[in-house]
Amino acid sequence: MEPVDLARASFLFLPLVLLGLLVFPGRPVLRLLLAVVAAAIVALVLPLWLPRGILTYLASFSTMAGIYAILSLGLNSQWGLTGHVNFGVAGFFAVGAFTSALFTTKMPEGALAAYSQQAFGLEWPFLAGVLMAGIIAAFVGFLISIPVLRLRTDFLAIATLGIAEVIRFIFQNERWLANGPQPMRGIPRPLDCLFADPACSWLPARVANWLAPLSPRDYVFFYLVVVALIVAVVYLALERIARSPWGRMQRAVRDEENSAAMNGKNVTLRRIESFVVGSFIMGVAGAVYAHYVVSIDYSHFNPLFATFIVWVMLMLGGSGNNKGAILGAFAVWAVWSGAAFVIDMASPALRAISADLPSRGAYLRWMLVAILLGGIVLFRPQGILRERKKVSDFLPKDE
Repeated sequence: MEPVDLARASFLFLPLVLLGLLVFPGRPVLRLLLAVVAAAIVALVLPLWLPRGILTYLASFSTMAGIYAILSLGLNSQWGLTGHVNFGVAGFFAVGAFTSALFTTKMPEGALAAYSQQAFGLEWPFLAGVLMAGIIAAFVGFLISIPVLRLRTDFLAIATLGIAEVIRFIFQNERWLANGPQPMRGIPRPLDCLFADPACSWLPARVANWLAPLSPRDYVFFYLVVVALIVAVVYLALERIARSPWGRMQRAVRDEENSAAMNGKNVTLRRIESFVVGSFIMGVAGAVYAHYVVSIDYSHFNPLFATFIVWVMLMLGGSGNNKGAILGAFAVWAVWSGAAFVIDMASPALRAISADLPSRGAYLRWMLVAILLGGIVLFRPQGILRERKKVSDFLPKDE
């Protein structure tokens, strides 16, 4: 195995271990052992089996699917746990992305200042930017939840959708805030100096020599590790919440709100708390996305790409099941990404039907997602992984 393939395999190891822990059944120690062994084998085999370009694409695919998995988990903490019909995912996604960008970038200087504007630039580290993104998104969610959560079902959905659009248009029109309709560029990537030449000055010589065969395009393998760790932290936190008394109370509010109120529960406060938790997670997802794509603008947070596709992911994977939320994110993102290749391959046949049809590939991709959603509703409304009804640590698990 060449040094570049060995270095790539080392970055793949941790995400594969986390995947194994999520998939393998059994006791924790046995699951960990199986996950480590399987991850080591797969991480070593993949660089030998797949061409380097395809392996890089799979890492990029998994990174974006992981970001959507964070969004899906955030939505699951609202809809799956408490029953909030939040069609404003894109708004909190945008707040998190722009917040982290503002906290981690520096103010434009020199000639660039005439073309790029932003409210402030503090040059904080990556993790601080992600944390602030979650906090600001949670604060915005708290302010929104006070009036909006008085509504129910369709009215709540329309209100949250409208608020998300208001947030998007604020970032579009207020140029002083985050460069308005123009892209906000130069968002720093965490530890990108690992793949620079020369590498980070503080790196031990042995580590620098190990990373030397990698190029800047291999940064996606490192960022996949970052995204996998954040997905794991969010998943574990939500699992603990679901099994806690607070989580069981949220399910009671979702299933029978009047009965929960009759038993002395402050239903309004509980609903607000759930909404704030989901908003925090969506803000974190926005921050992770911003540091991955490096340049963002308001168009990245269109409801189609940042709200409705997340709902399809959660419905497919299984509402109320955190594993299902992650599975649905990867499955739907695979459908969305794979549809692009299928449409490209079918372009000659589509052109034979109509000369304009190949140029409408994006609409065909959305049609596939719509068909998938229709199939879920008709044939598997509970999703691939149904919700567990027994969630207490003191009762047998109902898988």
